[in-house]
Amino acid sequence: MVRIDVSMPLFAGMPSFPGDPEYSITPDRSIARGDAYNVSRLVLGTHAGTHVDPPCHFLPGAPAIDAIDLGALNGRCHVVTVDEEAREVGPADVDAIPPGTERVLFRTANSARWQHELRFFPDYVALAPSAARALAARGLRLVGIDALSVESDPSGSFSVHHALLGSGALILEGLLLGSVAPGAYELACLPLRLRGGDGGPARALLTSR
Repeated sequence: MVRIDVSMPLFAGMPSFPGDPEYSITPDRSIARGDAYNVSRLVLGTHAGTHVDPPCHFLPGAPAIDAIDLGALNGRCHVVTVDEEAREVGPADVDAIPPGTERVLFRTANSARWQHELRFFPDYVALAPSAARALAARGLRLVGIDALSVESDPSGSFSVHHALLGSGALILEGLLLGSVAPGAYELACLPLRLRGGDGGPARALLTSR
C-alpha cells in the first residue's frame, strides 16, 4: 500500500490566485521570547492551497463547506493524465474516465511546473467549458485538478464552475499530482469545517494498492 500526499503545503510566499488573500503566519506566543508555549496567528483565504469549492462558492443559497457531503470527497477515484502539450482539459479527456467513476482528478502539465517551483503562473491548464458540460452530464460527485482554479475564463462568466457545481459535483483544486501515475486510487480528503464557508483548505491523500 502506497500513500501519496497530493496537497499543497501552506507557507509564506506560496502561490495564490490573483486577488485572493495571501497566506501569512506570525508568532503570537513564543518560547524563544520567554513564553511558556508556542502559538501562531494564521491569515489565509478560504481558497488557499489545496481546497474544496462548495456549491455556495458560485450558487447563492447553496450549501456551504460545512454542509457538503464528505462522502463525495472520500472513496474510489480515478486519476486521468492529460497530454502535457494540451492547453486545456477537453471532452476527449472526459471520455478517458472509466464508466462508473464518481471522482476524477486531472493531472495536467501544471503538475510538472509545480514540481519545478511552487509559484502562480497565469497560463495554467484548466477545464474547457465543453469538458465541464460533459462531466456534468456524467453525474460525477467530485472533479479535481492540479491548478488553483478549475477554470481559466477571461470573460468572467465562470461557466465551468457553474456547470460542475450546478450538477451537484464538488470541485477540488490546488492538487500536486506530479508523482502520481494515472489509474485508480482511494482518495481521502477533508476540508476545514468553516461554518458557512465558501471554500475550505484541505489535506488530500491518495492510496494505491
